[in-house]
Amino acid sequence: MAASILIADDDAVARRLVENMVQKCGYETVVVDSGDAAIATLTAPDAPAIDAVILDLVMPGLDGMGVLAKIREAGLSIPVIVQTAHGGIDNVISAMRAGAADFVVKPVGVERLQVSLRNALNTSALKGELQRIRHSREGRLTFSDIITRAEAMTPVMRAAQKAANSAIPVLIEGESGVGKEMFARAIHGSGERKAKPFVAVNCGAIPDNLVESILFGHEKGAFTGATERHMGKFVEAHGGTLFLDEVSELPLTAQVKLLRALQEGAVEAVGGRKPVKVDVRIISATNRKLLERVKQGHFREDLFYRLHVLPLTIPSLRARPEDIPHLLRHFLARFAAEENRPITGISGEAVAHLAQLDWPGNIRQLENAVYRAVVMSDGDQLDIGDFPLLASQPHPVTDIPTAPLMLEPAAMPSLVSGNEIPIAPLPAVGTLAMLTATGDVRALEDMENEIIRFAISHYRGQMSEVARRLKIGRSTLYRKLDEAGVPGHGGKSGEETH
Repeated sequence: MAASILIADDDAVARRLVENMVQKCGYETVVVDSGDAAIATLTAPDAPAIDAVILDLVMPGLDGMGVLAKIREAGLSIPVIVQTAHGGIDNVISAMRAGAADFVVKPVGVERLQVSLRNALNTSALKGELQRIRHSREGRLTFSDIITRAEAMTPVMRAAQKAANSAIPVLIEGESGVGKEMFARAIHGSGERKAKPFVAVNCGAIPDNLVESILFGHEKGAFTGATERHMGKFVEAHGGTLFLDEVSELPLTAQVKLLRALQEGAVEAVGGRKPVKVDVRIISATNRKLLERVKQGHFREDLFYRLHVLPLTIPSLRARPEDIPHLLRHFLARFAAEENRPITGISGEAVAHLAQLDWPGNIRQLENAVYRAVVMSDGDQLDIGDFPLLASQPHPVTDIPTAPLMLEPAAMPSLVSGNEIPIAPLPAVGTLAMLTATGDVRALEDMENEIIRFAISHYRGQMSEVARRLKIGRSTLYRKLDEAGVPGHGGKSGEETH
């Protein structure tokens, strides 16, 4: 899923021209004809996710400056590129002071618009990453800091947002690296306890003989090595949230004491004489099926039901590949800035293949892969060769030959890869040559065959999609391939290739 750009212009012709240029740059578009419609689109509860805005300054009703003011009032951090037919310095200064990221003068060229969009999106991604890191450290992370566009995440986000408004115990399940702790921090940062401590404990990393001391504290001299008093994580999190990561790894003896602490709202330190009252909201997480651990006798059933009041299961990254381009953009912006590397983007072909990998380590693995690629890359754009994990896995194979697309002389690749979702968009798309080398008009059949080959390459051999986009039947498509003498396309009985 490419970045989505909102275009606001009351001039229908200018609107269409800008829309075509934005789409040619590889982005998706949302088009409105007024400033009021732009604000309604940006602020509606069910509004589509918008990554940047191209805004005409002169419009009837709510003009561009008014839109910028309302965006600022709403606390939106979306980058805005203003366009105007009047390039006066006063207009530029006013727009930039009002929060615009850049400006262009009508009529803008595709190259200028592409550079402006790329810079705005990269800057926005970097700001988002820095804000996310700061919010995480300060305990103010919210759901707006979670990068996702996948439909599979919608019910999870909705349930988590509802949970944030109460003290209900939440159990977050999911594979390692899917972002369970980020969800826990967002629940804490969106609720009434956000000003109080968020204390995270990795239960799987604590030695069995120290679990009780770490969680509940100990008195001085309670055991060998206890040279001073320790208050424990429960007391440390008083008034806030205690996040028990990998809770399934707790030893049974500690589970008994944890259950009692949850039931009574009090903890008793090792060597202590009386319990201490605590007010703690519990969020637990595990990368294992906790119910299976109960059935195997490794986890107490009564504790399970105490923690499993509101279960949330975060889908793996392979179940939401549409999130990968957006995660890539944010990770790239962050690491390029941290490492001071002038890397402008990731090739569309690399993004397409990255989106097809299984990512057993999920978001954490993707993040580390981008980090390594940024550090080791020699170019100004990441490609397939910068991801050894990608290079070591076979690329998807189709039964349809992907013939090279010959373009007009330009710095363009000769092959268009399917599912291309550029982060640094390609400067143009292919053009169909109408004349032969001798200056005569090409035969209609030749141009038709070239269009079909391009469509098959662009949609990666998904013949139903090719036929639908060309507005012909699949049987007609296969017949034309037979007439063109294309070998190995599999005929009507061939299966779709993915």
